[in-house]
Amino acid sequence: MIDLRVVTPMGEYMDEPVKSIHLKTVEGEMTILSNHMPIVASLVPCRLSITKENDVVNDYSISGGFLHFSQNKALLLTDAIEGRNEIDLERAKKAYERARARIDKKDTHTNMKRAELSLQRAINRIHVHG
Repeated sequence: MIDLRVVTPMGEYMDEPVKSIHLKTVEGEMTILSNHMPIVASLVPCRLSITKENDVVNDYSISGGFLHFSQNKALLLTDAIEGRNEIDLERAKKAYERARARIDKKDTHTNMKRAELSLQRAINRIHVHG
């Protein structure tokens, strides 16, 4: 088992044992199982899938962050995390529309990187919600 701790700027979101952690790093998707080699990874906005002890899989939307894994202890630091049931689908769709409008506008004053990240986060939340 892996002791997973998820921390946001608002405090601890989760601290529980899990069988596996599946997420996406800047280098690609990965699954962490017990006794995985130590790793520090930078995360992108993605679906975080956690398999619990009873083989139930819970999905979350994370906004990116960092993962540190060593000796079957995982620390995930993220700016935002939402479980499937916590996602406000209408809000996610509006965020998608705002980000898409900023990108399509192609204004020199628009921070394109920020708009693209907003779009990625909105798409991720919509996909995790189902």
